[in-house]
Amino acid sequence: MTPKEVLALMRQKEVKAVDMRFIDFPGMSQHFTIPASALEESVFEDGLGFDGSSIRGWQAINESDMLVLPQPETAFIDPFMKETTLVMLCNIQDPLTRQDYSRDPRNVSRKSVNYMKASGVADVAYIGPELEFFVFDSIRYDQTQNSGYYFIDSEEGAWNTGLDNKNLGYKLRYKEGYFPVPPSDALHDIRSEMMLTMINCGLTIEAQHHEVATGGQGEIDMKYGPLVQMADNVVKYKYIVKNVARKYGKTATFMPKPLFMDNGTGMHVHISLWKGNSNLFAGSGYAGLSDVGLYAIGGLLKHAPALCAFTNPTTNSYKRLVPGYEAPVNLAYSRRNRSASIRIPMYSANPKAKRIEFRCPDGSSNPYLAFAAMLMAVLDGIKNKTKPGEPLDKDIYDLEPEELAKVPKAPGALDEAVSALEKDHEFLLQGDVFTEDVLKMWIRYKREKEIDAMRLRPHPYEFYLYFDI
Repeated sequence: MTPKEVLALMRQKEVKAVDMRFIDFPGMSQHFTIPASALEESVFEDGLGFDGSSIRGWQAINESDMLVLPQPETAFIDPFMKETTLVMLCNIQDPLTRQDYSRDPRNVSRKSVNYMKASGVADVAYIGPELEFFVFDSIRYDQTQNSGYYFIDSEEGAWNTGLDNKNLGYKLRYKEGYFPVPPSDALHDIRSEMMLTMINCGLTIEAQHHEVATGGQGEIDMKYGPLVQMADNVVKYKYIVKNVARKYGKTATFMPKPLFMDNGTGMHVHISLWKGNSNLFAGSGYAGLSDVGLYAIGGLLKHAPALCAFTNPTTNSYKRLVPGYEAPVNLAYSRRNRSASIRIPMYSANPKAKRIEFRCPDGSSNPYLAFAAMLMAVLDGIKNKTKPGEPLDKDIYDLEPEELAKVPKAPGALDEAVSALEKDHEFLLQGDVFTEDVLKMWIRYKREKEIDAMRLRPHPYEFYLYFDI
């Protein structure tokens, strides 16, 4: 939509308020709301001022004045607000220079696409994320000087088979949550409402289903789209999932590993590059890939440890990325092996469907930064003709220990991923896509606010292991 079309839509829908939204550095949505009468066509060009000093990872208090510029193509009617509210995602600018702000994640993703186009490699990068999540009935957690705990509950959780209060059975056994019908799938209607709400808000949805884990794990699949638009869609997707769950008195989380000894939640990301009407990844090589497609895999594998600092950016991410638990920790590629970090889907022989799937990422990531970093690794692989080595088509669990030891692994902790990013980030700086200040702030934030914060606190299980030592 154009600004004029947005204003016309507001009149048609009798919009009362306009919600200005943007994404902070770690990836959480932020917003403020103005009355509908305050949105004039000039606002799309001039922006609205706000204080950026309290936004995580952004400006110091002495440089806090910033502008939001609403993007008309992102407009949709919020399905949850009491009063009719129009939502728009915004770009962030410096009010003095009118330059796009370097630490605005949406700006980083836009620059990655512009760099790709300027390089002449491709016209469009299509991204297709598979977002998983949990819906729980309740969550309690706390960490004080003298205590630390969490407690999760779900009506369909396997741990609730022994409840004596209105227990109707049909609890999902651990790792048996894939595709059961109701009543075992207790969340079907909630996921359907999420799916239909997404469609009403402009997303194109392919399917919804229960996922492998007990206790409310689900997935709703979006159709692929251009990189920046798909990052916008992920933000909208997470907002809808959380608010539909809340409507039913439940709570949704994209935390990668909330449950011990059951599957975590990932965000497998499919990617393909196109020029004109041609899929650059389709060819006659391994698994129907072109040389360009294989070089793209080479770039992803070469930079995967550093990429994980953006695609798996939490300490909890590495509770999911654990060898031996069917997690995609092996930095190798395969046409069917799901234990490899990169898979080439073989569902269709149509060249238009050819793509590569990076299986490490999870939904705790900032989609703008994660997708941009992936694209930069792909472009680096293509530019340097990075060969990916031999595919891993064997069953990983049948490999001899000596052979398995030769397969590189994803980082085992956030600290390792951040250290890898410190050593390997030149590919991100190309085209001024990720600037030095973005990388320095990301590394500093992760070390101070998350890695060190976790390291300082006793873990509840340490008391089980060591209290009587």
